[in-house]
Amino acid sequence: MNDNDIPQTGTTEHPTPRYELRAIAPEALKRLRIADDADRAPRVVVEDAEGNSPLRCCLGRSLPHETIVLLSYSPLLRWALDSGADPGPYNETGPVFVHREECDGFTGPGVPDGLRGDRRVLRAYSADGSILGGLLLDVGTPTIEEGLEELYRDPRVAAVHVRGVEYGCFLAETRRV
Repeated sequence: MNDNDIPQTGTTEHPTPRYELRAIAPEALKRLRIADDADRAPRVVVEDAEGNSPLRCCLGRSLPHETIVLLSYSPLLRWALDSGADPGPYNETGPVFVHREECDGFTGPGVPDGLRGDRRVLRAYSADGSILGGLLLDVGTPTIEEGLEELYRDPRVAAVHVRGVEYGCFLAETRRV
């Protein structure tokens, strides 16, 4: 049996994931709530009667009429600061919603319902910050967990971002453990 094989034990046990799911780190959020990665003050947003905006601080969803903030975030920049990677031209800055005030963050385990959706893209990165490929998740295709497991079978994959399809927004980061 090689490392990519999943043991068949006759039970519903799942292998230990090769990755860790991460929301935006609390230390980064402290700074971002003052000045975002585009060096601007975050925009205060009051949700409508439906709420449901994806929050990157806790990987949940906003509540109806909740006050949250919209800010610019560079997920590869944060990863590069932690890992020494150099994403170069792959570094992107885009809009994300977070709670206005500090929250409990994401405590795991597993993929929270607030991260799920009909259409997601998983984008894989090498340790140097280059894009290695991606995977489209749509109705009737692999789950986020199955897609992540598939991408992390490639030993070159160091991180995978979960993104929305329609707007391309960053939703969450995973890193190899």
